Amino acid sequence: MSLASSTGSTRFAEPMARLIEELRKLPGIGTKTAQRLAFHVLRSPDGDADLLAHAIREVKKHLRLCSVCNNITDLDPCNFCTSPTRNQRLVCVVEEPTNIATIEKTRTYNGVYHVLHGTLSPIGGVGPEQLRISNLLTRLTEGPDRIPLEEVILATSPTTEGEATAVYLSAELHKAAPALRVTRIATGVPAGSDIEYADEVTMSRSLEGRRAF
Repeated sequence: MSLASSTGSTRFAEPMARLIEELRKLPGIGTKTAQRLAFHVLRSPDGDADLLAHAIREVKKHLRLCSVCNNITDLDPCNFCTSPTRNQRLVCVVEEPTNIATIEKTRTYNGVYHVLHGTLSPIGGVGPEQLRISNLLTRLTEGPDRIPLEEVILATSPTTEGEATAVYLSAELHKAAPALRVTRIATGVPAGSDIEYADEVTMSRSLEGRRAF
């Protein structure tokens, strides 16, 4: 099947069909939305299209994952992990890099982060080996240049997958460091919701009301 016919009953010139197909690969983008975006790009000035293409290339070229916390960064380690003003003994574990912005908006948290890039989901085929857990456990190991952790906050979303991930991490953390304080954010974030959409007040109360886990 050609690209021109695979995007729907309406046939497009192959360059347009190819752009629509690529846009459809983005999460949450269906065929109709991909078509609207593609035509927006077509109607935009050449300079805008060039800037978009350049921005995409720059993201792929310069951004990477921090070797310590797995946050998306252009520097390794990232600014959080190297900041002299952040509490390096306090680590907040989140599912995705976007969750960091939600917590930072509260202006009440001054520790560092660890990004899992997902949650446990047996149905979805996501096990512990698919998450970035190993370097979290490595951070518990004291070394000549490593600051020992005092507390790990499990800030995964209060969904079934998020709760399962928190339970698993709590067991692994206690096994690796029995004296470590492991806490869970309070239920100020509604059960079944995604932490990414929590407002500043809700997120702040969740952090303040965290409990031993």
